[in-house]
Amino acid sequence: MDEIVNYLNSVRREYAGQELTKDSVAENPFKQLFSWINDAVNAQVLDPAAMILSTVGSDNKPSARTVLIRGQEENGIIFYTNYDSKKGQDLVSNPYVAITFFWVELDRQILITGRAEKISYEASQKYFSNRPKESQISAIASNQSGIVKNRKSLEDAYAAIEEKYKGVGPLPCPENWGGFLVVIDSFEFWQGRPSRLHDRIRYTKENNDWKLDRLAP
Repeated sequence: MDEIVNYLNSVRREYAGQELTKDSVAENPFKQLFSWINDAVNAQVLDPAAMILSTVGSDNKPSARTVLIRGQEENGIIFYTNYDSKKGQDLVSNPYVAITFFWVELDRQILITGRAEKISYEASQKYFSNRPKESQISAIASNQSGIVKNRKSLEDAYAAIEEKYKGVGPLPCPENWGGFLVVIDSFEFWQGRPSRLHDRIRYTKENNDWKLDRLAP
């Protein structure tokens, strides 16, 4: 183990991303967010929509997992999940979240904070109906975050739902599955730069306007 730690401590690389300034970013942080997502798509980054969602449960312990951004509204971004999952239960007791996008290929990350709230069942149902049927079956068959006996029990549950809805589509959206809108109150855009003098630009919401600050690396 010491050898691995020593090796990790010896790994160094230079960051050489393009300059990020208060003058170069968009006035609206959502425009800047999707500009960077578009850059990640064009750079053929694997899973450019992936974001790490961090929550805190009723036990005051943090947890994190990767989800996908699947929509946007004027004041936030949307992801979908099983409401009975660990993250779903966390958000019932504490709706405040942190989100991290990280694209190592571009030396970029975005840190976001906000408050999650459920979207309407109708909106969730509309999104669910457009998912691949295999994903619909998995969402119905899986008791997400619940303990399962083995892999076969999952496959058996999937097969049972597949047989039940054979020749039927789209499948009905489960009532315990749907979207959360994260109403965002801050963004931080991080660009890796030479000599570890990274560029960090933060947007914070103040009286319905966005205030920009440069932060020390």
